[in-house]
Amino acid sequence: MATVADRTLRRTAKVRRKVRRAAGTRARLTVFRSSQHIYAQVIDDANSQTVVSASSLEKEMRGGLKTGANIEAAKAVGKRLAERATAKGIKEVVFDRGGYLYHGRVKALADAAREGGLNF
Repeated sequence: MATVADRTLRRTAKVRRKVRRAAGTRARLTVFRSSQHIYAQVIDDANSQTVVSASSLEKEMRGGLKTGANIEAAKAVGKRLAERATAKGIKEVVFDRGGYLYHGRVKALADAAREGGLNF
C-alpha cells in the first residue's frame, strides 16, 4: 500500500509535467500552504524571477483575518495576488498547486484569483 508521502510525490510529479507542458510563455502561479498560513507567488520561469507574491503573513492581511489558515484567508490572498499581478500586466498564468489536492484552501485561492482577473 502506498503511503501518504508516496501519493503526494506522485501527485507533485503529475502536476509538474502538466505545468511544464502548459508554461511556455505564461507565468506560473504557485501555492504553498502550512498549518498556519497560505502563500502564493507568480513566477516568471523564463527569467527565474518571482514577479509578485502574497501571503496571509502580511501586516495588512493579519489585521483583518482571524487566522491565516482558513478559506477566508485563502480568498483574501488570492484576491490580493490577482490585483498585484494585473497591476504588473500579467493576466494569463498556469496554476501550479504542487502536491496539494485542488480542494479547500487551494481551491478558494484559485477561485479568488480568477475573480480578480487572472486566467488559468
